[in-house]
Amino acid sequence: QVQLVESGGGLVQAGGSLRLSCVASGIGFSHYRMAWYRQAPGKQRELVAFITSGSTTNYAESVKGRFTISRDNAKNTVYLQMNSLKPEDTAVYYCAAAPFNSGNYAFWGQGTQVTVSS
Repeated sequence: QVQLVESGGGLVQAGGSLRLSCVASGIGFSHYRMAWYRQAPGKQRELVAFITSGSTTNYAESVKGRFTISRDNAKNTVYLQMNSLKPEDTAVYYCAAAPFNSGNYAFWGQGTQVTVSS
């Protein structure tokens, strides 16, 4: 059974930092592209960042220079370090996994809430 379990969300003031974690089980983690998406109230889900099995990274323009995605294959974990947070970063953040860097995110976590106060 595949599980992606996110943690690390919470309430933070603008300018603050949070680190999200996503632990995967039931998949060959090192062979998967991993991503973070977010969905704000009333908005569509959007890609925040992804990291390939070879650790190539890609970021949405809105988070470049502020967020960093990384992975630890020994721990089956992907991270999202979020710095200089803004109120517009408020959303539910989801972890997703795509086999063999396909870009087809077949597995999703349940999400973790991030709220940034002004």
